[in-house]
Amino acid sequence: MVQTLKTTKVYNGWKVVLLEKPLASSRIFFNIKMLTDPTPGYRSLISFDDPTFVSHYVLDGPMQQLEAKGEGIFQGAIWVNNTSPVDLVFTMTEILI
Repeated sequence: MVQTLKTTKVYNGWKVVLLEKPLASSRIFFNIKMLTDPTPGYRSLISFDDPTFVSHYVLDGPMQQLEAKGEGIFQGAIWVNNTSPVDLVFTMTEILI
């Protein structure tokens, strides 16, 4: 079992990969938190293996966290698009088996 902890600063308007696709293991848990006060307008988009963000989740206001656990969760790369007017910091936790 491997646990990954990571913190990344994402500049406003940037798209980056928060968690890479696991190669030799399987992901059983991940948690992504946007570290900012719950101010409306500090918004980011999370997508799964889709750098065009056609299908995405929104982190905004009080919803500043995304978490999934279990054997059937997403195994690919997880992207973020910072659409807020400021730079944002994200923390990620991932558990692989």
